[in-house]
Amino acid sequence: MSELIAVAMITVLAVISPGPDFAMVTKNSYSYGVRVGLITAIGIAIGVQIHVFYTVFGVSFIITESPTLFFIMKLLGVGYLIYLGFKSLTNKTQLTIENAVNSAPSVFQALRVGFLTNALNPKTMLFVIALYTQVANLSNPLWVNLSYGMFISVAHWIWFSCVALFFSTPLLRTKILSHQKMADKIIGVLLILLGIGLLFISVK
Repeated sequence: MSELIAVAMITVLAVISPGPDFAMVTKNSYSYGVRVGLITAIGIAIGVQIHVFYTVFGVSFIITESPTLFFIMKLLGVGYLIYLGFKSLTNKTQLTIENAVNSAPSVFQALRVGFLTNALNPKTMLFVIALYTQVANLSNPLWVNLSYGMFISVAHWIWFSCVALFFSTPLLRTKILSHQKMADKIIGVLLILLGIGLLFISVK
């Protein structure tokens, strides 16, 4: 029981800390509304499972013990965040609540952005690995460790769904979209800085 409580508390604290996932759900929600924001949140929750599976099935050992492989994974995450940040920073499309429907990403596109933002984030990878090696126990029955992984995903889904619901409220969207260029630039700069910051994390 103590292990379960520790996993739950640490997961909640990690999930609510601001990062790339928060930035992308926020942007998609104020830009395109609740539907796109919620789908992005689902993509993030699915992305978490990538980290859970390679940790539970022992692949994480290969990653953490191979500096070259870990560096490649970092570069993928850095590159993707900088790409998203640059797109946001240079966006020239002026949205309103009315015209956003026509330029909104498809279900697949919103799901993909959420999924890749989380799945390519080495900080999430290190969090999941640390959770299973320092808090939980990889020698637990498989169903227990997979249940922990499902809890981590559900926690991400619930939190970022709440973020999506908040930033997609009509009043808040109207206010943000009236200053959209500034909001997009702030999100863009944050994503780029978060991406660059990933270069300095290590497994040791």
